[in-house]
Amino acid sequence: MSIRGLKKKQPKTFKVKIITVDAEMEFSCEMKWKGKDLFDLVCRALGLRETWFFGLQYTLKGMCTWLKMDKKVLDQEIPKEDPISFHFLAKFYPEKVEEELLQEITQHLFFLQVKKQILDEEIYCSPEATVLLASYAVQAKYGDYDPSFHEPGFLAHDELLPKRVLRQYQLTAEMWEEKITAWYAEHRGIARDEAEMNYLKIAQDLEMYGVNYFPIAQNKNHTDLLLGVDAKGIHIYSINNRFSPNKSFEWSAIRNISYSEKELTIKPLDKKAEVFKFFSSQLKVNKLILQLCIGNHDLFMRRRKVDSVEIQQMKAQAREEKARKKMENQRLAREKQLREEAERAKEELERRLFQLEDEARQANEALIRSQEAAELLAEKAQIAEEEAKLLAQNAAEAEQERQRLEITALKTKEEKRLMEQKMREAELIAVKLVKESDRRAKEAEHLKQDLHEAREAERKAKQKLLDITRLNYPHMVKYPQYSPTDTRDANFDKGSIKLDLKDIDLKRLSFEIERERLDYLEKSRKFEDRLKELKSEIHALKLEEKQSGLYS
Repeated sequence: MSIRGLKKKQPKTFKVKIITVDAEMEFSCEMKWKGKDLFDLVCRALGLRETWFFGLQYTLKGMCTWLKMDKKVLDQEIPKEDPISFHFLAKFYPEKVEEELLQEITQHLFFLQVKKQILDEEIYCSPEATVLLASYAVQAKYGDYDPSFHEPGFLAHDELLPKRVLRQYQLTAEMWEEKITAWYAEHRGIARDEAEMNYLKIAQDLEMYGVNYFPIAQNKNHTDLLLGVDAKGIHIYSINNRFSPNKSFEWSAIRNISYSEKELTIKPLDKKAEVFKFFSSQLKVNKLILQLCIGNHDLFMRRRKVDSVEIQQMKAQAREEKARKKMENQRLAREKQLREEAERAKEELERRLFQLEDEARQANEALIRSQEAAELLAEKAQIAEEEAKLLAQNAAEAEQERQRLEITALKTKEEKRLMEQKMREAELIAVKLVKESDRRAKEAEHLKQDLHEAREAERKAKQKLLDITRLNYPHMVKYPQYSPTDTRDANFDKGSIKLDLKDIDLKRLSFEIERERLDYLEKSRKFEDRLKELKSEIHALKLEEKQSGLYS
């Protein structure tokens, strides 16, 4: 068979893109495939067995529609695009998530979808509940809280709270993170699937959880009501209140639901009760409402019947899986605890080792400092010894100087005493000299007086002699020669000799007086010089005594 023949026998395909909450997948589908064929392919790819909760949704002309399982894919009104995009989402919601969601993948898909609906504000949640839900979402993503690893700012890129809540409270991102982290720290030891289940258990109690809303009217012209379909029944809301329904119809109380064009009729099980009729905007809306009602009603009835063998097997497997995971988690918890204890012990040992190393380092530093101190002390001791020697030498020199000064002081005292004695002697001598000078002065005065008297007497004698000579010997005036034989001449000569001798004695006496006066003056000058020398010596001794006193 040729290759061309093989190619002709290959079936024609078209591409589809399946978008889950957290991933995208592409498949090649045969032209004849129905919606169920594509849906089963996606479920097998995801490993999903609880298929009855999910469906493939697409958007056409602004209206969300679910792919029908019993019709061919290409025969349905789907977008004309390549590849064709479908969203794999939960179409029906369980009444009790903990009992009905058996597989972990089912829980995870529901968790992601409900979380997205809360963040997109399709499901209203109070601010307090959003913080708690955010903490479980963080636990599911990051595991146990570790302050050393989860530092401030680690949630900066995660979307955890609705924008409405962020706008409602004037808090910074750091404040919100602190509030979420406070709850997050209390979830320690909770596994990812448990955290996601706790998230869903809180979310299923919210009023808008699992409700599909459609605008309706009691007449053809006004759309003033909302019709909600969920796992428990059908509810009628006012247009501004999606929390508290004005009227509810439980699935067990509904007998029949039908539509005719835009009119939809709900017949209660009680035939006496009033039939509820309303109008929608389009026929497609009535078809979608009826499709959701049929699916939710079937699941409502199935929950109240005995589980099928498949469900029983799945529940048994889920219990076994939970038990196994519980044991595994316990084992992991024990291992984690042991590892943490080992890490703490290691940290303690490392801390102790670091402490010992630090103590050893400090001891080594102390030893080095001690050695340095010992060397320094040795140097100081050597310096002190040298200083001691020097001080001893200085002390010896000081002692010698003291002795010398004592001797000098004694000498100075002796010299001072001698000097004082000399001064006293000099003073006595000076007094004596003064007295002698006075005496000599008096004698000289007497002598001068005697000399004056003698000279006066001599003058008078000479005058008298001349007078006598004129009277008695007038011829002697002319002739001064005289005869030696004459007795009067002899007497005259004798008187002359006497006068001459007397004159000579006076001259000699005057000469002696003058010489004594000169000797006195010379001695007085020498005495004054000696006094000056004594004064200089006394002054020098006083200075030396003062300096000796300061040095001592």
